[in-house]
Amino acid sequence: MRSDVTIIFNARQSLELSVDIEPGGQASIDARDWFDASWTELDCEPLRASGKVLLLDKILGVARALGYATLSKDKAFAQEFAMQAALALEKPRVTVDLPNLLVGF
Repeated sequence: MRSDVTIIFNARQSLELSVDIEPGGQASIDARDWFDASWTELDCEPLRASGKVLLLDKILGVARALGYATLSKDKAFAQEFAMQAALALEKPRVTVDLPNLLVGF
């Protein structure tokens, strides 16, 4: 399945990425584990006052921690992020909107 992933950093900076994935099964579990590990490795902080961290929060936190500069310069890593997000959510369209703290699909 083709999945289009958009990461919006601010009004002037965004990335559009397309990946081919085979959703479901172990690959989707591994993608969720990738976000767990990346969240910890990047020392991300909870985005909400409740302190509860859900998968969507981890996707937002990892995207924010990596930032536009990193993901726009390292195309392979940007593709990896997009692939992991698409697999974790199992959706053909994913929008990571950092200014509004939303992940849409």
